[in-house]
Formats: sequence, structure tokens, C-alpha cells
Amino acid sequence: MFTGLIDDVGTITSVAETPAGRELRIACRYDDLQPGESIAVNGACLTVLQHGPGWFTVAAIATTLERTSLGDWSVGRRVNLERALRVGDRLGGHFVQGHVDGVGEVHAVRQVGDARLVDLALPAGLADLMVQHGSVAVDGVSLTVNQLPAPGILQVSLIDYTMRHTTLGTLVAGDQVHVEADMLGKYVQRLLKESIP
Repeated sequence: MFTGLIDDVGTITSVAETPAGRELRIACRYDDLQPGESIAVNGACLTVLQHGPGWFTVAAIATTLERTSLGDWSVGRRVNLERALRVGDRLGGHFVQGHVDGVGEVHAVRQVGDARLVDLALPAGLADLMVQHGSVAVDGVSLTVNQLPAPGILQVSLIDYTMRHTTLGTLVAGDQVHVEADMLGKYVQRLLKESIP
């Protein structure tokens, strides 16, 4: 479980196909990771395989590669990182599971006053889980749904802090992002489907 509050931006330093899956080595600021620890990498919950001062490795299996854009990642890519929530930690974002629901595509980016508005085209069915002023995780970052300006389009508004402390400040039209809908919305949708004949 995560909060969507990014605590580091790492850089992929190597990519290899291994028996464990597509293995990524990521440079970071962490020096106290443990093997088996969960870490969100651009919002995808992965398991630490190996680690050392300032680096760790994770592997993405076929299921993860099907649901995310990890298969396209290469050396030099910057990624949002968040370690798993501990009991007693502050919850400043929202409950994020690290289970990517789909890959969205940046439709448009524009600056309006002090905010950067980013419109995302969502995969089929994912827009049904979005509510204006509700929560959404984009590349692991907890954000508020600003608007739903058109069918299948989600708009978020980025503040200066988010642009400086995550990878979202560099988004341009055509970029792909991981999208995780609010957990509550997913449960409500499931319950409604089962209760309506």
C-alpha cells in the first residue's frame, strides 16, 4: 500500500531480460532497502531483488509488462519512486495499491496561470471510474481529478511542487503514463455490477 507521495526520482541504469523477468537496475537515494520490500516504480508495485547504497533491482513479469509500459523503458529513463506505507506514517495523498489499471496517453499539456493542465486519454472502461475532484494516481503520483472534459479524457492540474519533485513536469503530448483509479471507485463499481441483474 502506498500514498502517491513520491519520495525520490530514480534513474534506470541497466535493463536485462532474466529468468525473473525484465530486470531493471535503478539508481536512487535509498541506502536501507531490504530484499523482498515493495516499492512503487511509476506507480507499479514491484519487489526489490537486490540492493546496495544508492541502487536496487526489480523485475517485471509478463503480467506486469502487459498492464504497464515497463516493456518500453530503457536506460536513462527517470522514474517516480515511493516506498511502501508503514503503520503510523502520515497519509497525505490517498490509498494507492500500486496496481496499474491501464496506460493512458497524454493528449494535451497547457499552462493556465500557476497550474499546468494535463489531459490524458484513458483506455476503454477506465474513465467510468473517474469522478471530478476524486483521486487518481498518475505514474504513482496522487492527484485530484480536475475535470472530465470529454468522453475518455481525464484532466489533472499540476502544481509547481509536483512538477519539480516528480517526473510529471516533463510530460508532453504522446507520452504514456500509468493510471490507477481510486480503490473505492473500483469496489463500488464491482458491487453495483453484482447487484444489478
